[in-house]
Amino acid sequence: MTIPALPSRSIRGNVPVTEVGFGAAQLGNLNRTTTDDESTSAVHAARAAGITYFDTAPHYGLGLSERRLGRALAETPREEIIISTKVGRLLVDSPDTADLQDGEGFVVPASVRREWDFSADGVKRSIEDSLTRLGTDRIDIVYLHDPDDHEEQATREALPALLDLRAQGVIRAVGAGMNQSAMPARFIEAHDLDVVMLAGRLTLLDQTGLTDLMPLAARRGVAVVAAGVYNSGLLSSTEISPDAHFDYAPASSEMLARARRLAAICRSHSVDLPSAAVQYSLRHPAVVSAVIGMRTAAHVESSIDRRTTDIPDELWVELDAEGLAPDLTKGN
Repeated sequence: MTIPALPSRSIRGNVPVTEVGFGAAQLGNLNRTTTDDESTSAVHAARAAGITYFDTAPHYGLGLSERRLGRALAETPREEIIISTKVGRLLVDSPDTADLQDGEGFVVPASVRREWDFSADGVKRSIEDSLTRLGTDRIDIVYLHDPDDHEEQATREALPALLDLRAQGVIRAVGAGMNQSAMPARFIEAHDLDVVMLAGRLTLLDQTGLTDLMPLAARRGVAVVAAGVYNSGLLSSTEISPDAHFDYAPASSEMLARARRLAAICRSHSVDLPSAAVQYSLRHPAVVSAVIGMRTAAHVESSIDRRTTDIPDELWVELDAEGLAPDLTKGN
């Protein structure tokens, strides 16, 4: 089978990632159950569509996402794909809660529990466990995962441990994945990071990352992977539902109105809002990929369609002129 070539961009010149990355949180039964077959079909559809970058984490379904992703990619030549996972939450056996359901949004039994750990030993143990669950001998990119309340330990122990593993050739790139831009910017200033996964802070609705992280990343040659491009769903549909969510909570009336204005301008240029949401962050020269959550083969198809749909420059000009979303190509 000939796999189509989806455009790629590079992290530090040696880790190529496709412009659309496969976000595997939903393979961990995020919010609802997904079957093994659905998960495998989604991953295989992504490969058939030319996606080579796959992102997961122990947090997603208490290891279920990593296991499913590993099984689905088992027959894929390892050199053809890039896998990223995350550290900071160790999974520890919890027989006392095995009859309960996970309380952090994943429909899985709570037979293990998450323990925050950004120590050097915790980082190494987490990577070893992820290698086992993924069924692979190496991980390309490792991100600190949501170290918001653990900045001191992450800076003092976790990042140096990851940088040491990079120097040994165990991993290829070191990064941080967060829903804020200020702390990753401080990490870049303190350590030689390769990449930041920025969730929800470089979108049509929220450009917070432009104030601190993005200028610094551009100066230091640090790649940025955009996640949360739909801002928890508010930008994922052409019509804005009154019960839509923004940043994991019900959207305010002000944010709903802003999203409807964005959608209206997109329609005036014959563009659907989700396509503009996917392509917006990729216009910044520091951004190498937009990681999009995909549960099914249909999600893969729609994600590729949204990345490849033609968007006239006039749309970006108008969004900038209206003060809704600055043109990311200006001054960069």
